[in-house]
Amino acid sequence: MVNGDTILLTAPVSLDGESDATYRAPNLIRRLISLFKNVRPGSDLTRFQLPPLFNMPKSQLQCYAEPVYCVGIDMLSMCTKAESALERFVSVVAWSISTTRPLIFGVAPFNPILGETHHVSRGTLNVLLEQVSHHPPVSALHATDEKENIELIWCQYAVPKFYGASVEAEVNGDRQLRLLKLGENYVMNSPRLLIRFLPVPCADWTGTVRIRCQETGLEAELCYRGNPFLGWRSNYRSIKGKIYDSSSSKTIYEIDGHWDRTVSMKDINSGKLSIIYNAKEVLAGLKTPIVNDPKEVWPSESAVVWSEVSQGIMNQEWEKAREAKTRIEEKEREGLRERKSRGETWVPKHFKLFSRKEGGWDCLPIQNFVPPAPIVLPL
Repeated sequence: MVNGDTILLTAPVSLDGESDATYRAPNLIRRLISLFKNVRPGSDLTRFQLPPLFNMPKSQLQCYAEPVYCVGIDMLSMCTKAESALERFVSVVAWSISTTRPLIFGVAPFNPILGETHHVSRGTLNVLLEQVSHHPPVSALHATDEKENIELIWCQYAVPKFYGASVEAEVNGDRQLRLLKLGENYVMNSPRLLIRFLPVPCADWTGTVRIRCQETGLEAELCYRGNPFLGWRSNYRSIKGKIYDSSSSKTIYEIDGHWDRTVSMKDINSGKLSIIYNAKEVLAGLKTPIVNDPKEVWPSESAVVWSEVSQGIMNQEWEKAREAKTRIEEKEREGLRERKSRGETWVPKHFKLFSRKEGGWDCLPIQNFVPPAPIVLPL
């Protein structure tokens, strides 16, 4: 406990789209339609607050972080072990695919409150996230592994919009993977989130992910396909793309497969096929983080902030969950009013937030390395 508050950690979302053995998403299709009946098509949903019945028992910060530290096979450290630049790039592509996790239709994580953090360690990899802005909602991630000389810097802000029969969310911002010893920086974006209500309810990742390394001149394009409009599943969760030399635009490898099964790579010159990603191996036996040192857990930790709401959801005590969530949201609104009356603006604790000239946001960590966390993932 932290100052009397419970620390509640739930299992990561598994390959079959479940989050915890004690939690099952309710059947919400009819209620979802009722919920959105007064939302106009094209509406910006960034300020829309869901009741707990529509939440899963974890924060969006945790959902951003879990693909980094919750893995069965450490594909991130493999990126530094390949000998050639091309082999390293293939490893980065495979790792990027591994960060794609199933979605649970009908429920969504909590919108993080301003200043909320999530701090977890897996071995020598230390991961820290902070909600650096609330309107617009911007989340920052910094992860370092001093043993493997790896650094991750992410700045993400989703912009969801309602289109009558669906909700689409562009996950804006760059993800950077830095191999420090090699001086290589890989920059990539995120796939787009699509939630469709009719004719076949589904939640999928779609769109094109681009990965580039300026130092080597290598780039990749990965096209994610969701559930087809009429529900035919031949291309469900499929991924197609290529790895190419940006200076000549010459394709080196073709990528094909399904991100929840296997993804293969074909050498254009030799025709040789090889498996670069196997979801069942990488995402098998995912473990739940544990608290190693309760006294060192920050009050801003997601597992503390949302513990009472999460417990109410898992126990299906919806009124208790609603009251707890209302208290959190009202406390945040009160803080905003107080800062406004004093003429103050919020300053993130762990990151610097910048607006881009072309629009959007960038984040830079204040510290060079993330310290070990009091919450750890068992190895």
